[in-house]
Amino acid sequence: MFEVAPDLVAALAMAAFVAGFVDSIAGGGGLITLPVMLMAGASPVQALSTNKLQGTFGAATAAISYGRAGHVDLWAQRWPAVIAFFASVAGAALITVLPTDGVRGFLPWLLIAIAAFFALRPGLSDTDRAARMRPATFVLTAVPLIAFYDGLLGPGTGSFFMLAFVLLAGQGMLKATAHTKLLNLASNLGALLLFAVLGDIWWMTGIVMAVAQIGGARVGALMAMRRGARLIKPLLVVVSLALALRLILAG
Repeated sequence: MFEVAPDLVAALAMAAFVAGFVDSIAGGGGLITLPVMLMAGASPVQALSTNKLQGTFGAATAAISYGRAGHVDLWAQRWPAVIAFFASVAGAALITVLPTDGVRGFLPWLLIAIAAFFALRPGLSDTDRAARMRPATFVLTAVPLIAFYDGLLGPGTGSFFMLAFVLLAGQGMLKATAHTKLLNLASNLGALLLFAVLGDIWWMTGIVMAVAQIGGARVGALMAMRRGARLIKPLLVVVSLALALRLILAG
């Protein structure tokens, strides 16, 4: 029934719960689930595909939780989400065509720079600031660029969306987190569509992990809404640095 032994399914479900919690606040849940799936015997393609499956449910849970609390208007953000979906499809479709070695080499240092920005920049809070980019320009540039990257590679997408929403759109930390989860959901769905057709997904194991992701994402979103920037900011810094370190060691 399952693609792996029951004890491994249980371990993967536990990892998915923790990943859902972390991902709903600061992104980077794949930092937890991908290595565990690889250790469980998944091939890189199986791990990436299954991670998109279970991560989609976690992102959906977080986005709905933030939407119900009024931190993001899900309907008003439908067009950015549509753009993110198709940009991610394009990225996933070109993953075997475009060279990614240069991006992989530069990515850890970019994540370190993002961590430094959030750690050292004073005054970051849940209060919105003046936007540095017009909304239409933001939707037509930053959103498809980051979503395309999510389909192509993926690691650090949440950090990139957070940086864009805070630095360019002028959003406070909690609002930026809510909008990030919505676009993460859209880009996850886009990549999942391609992986479902071309990839090798662990469907049964992925569904169990998805249920666990939903639980972790719900807990994480509730905690983020209670504590706001006091929780989001340090966790984002830690996740970005941990992901950068993992990429450096893997390289």
